[in-house]
Amino acid sequence: MSVIALEGMRFFAHHGVYDEERILGGEYLVDVLIEADIDGAAEEDDINQTVNYEMVYTVCEIEMSKPSDLIETVLQRIVWRIKENSRMIQEITIKVTKLEPPLGGRVKSASIESSFDFTTQCGRCGRGMVCYGDVTCWCTEAKTVHPRTAELVQQEHGSCVCANCLNYYAG
Repeated sequence: MSVIALEGMRFFAHHGVYDEERILGGEYLVDVLIEADIDGAAEEDDINQTVNYEMVYTVCEIEMSKPSDLIETVLQRIVWRIKENSRMIQEITIKVTKLEPPLGGRVKSASIESSFDFTTQCGRCGRGMVCYGDVTCWCTEAKTVHPRTAELVQQEHGSCVCANCLNYYAG
């Protein structure tokens, strides 16, 4: 497992609960650290087998451009969109920093940082796998299993199953 990091991405944005923050805007920093298996990408020299950091930057840029009251909301949107665009993220840590927030005194920055671990074991065979646990997960696009069968698999195993086990149930 390796860490793909984009640190110190700088954006001008209009986040905040006060009207002046929304009107005047301010400077923000975003750091994204993603743990992923890059072995296939390195061996094949194939960008499709890794997390494309240009995509990560673009997601951050787009989500930072949408005004929100809270930087916590911005952070959650960034996580959601990155997961939507990459199926190989094992863990992700994101930090959103608001530089010089208007708090009535001199404050260098205010920030929120969250980490998410998407690694788990297959409920059937116990193999390690990545599962996002929501509609951004790879398994939501797996059309090989009848919906009722998928429901029964989840009831029987209590969690998601890996692609190999899903194929087993597909016949």
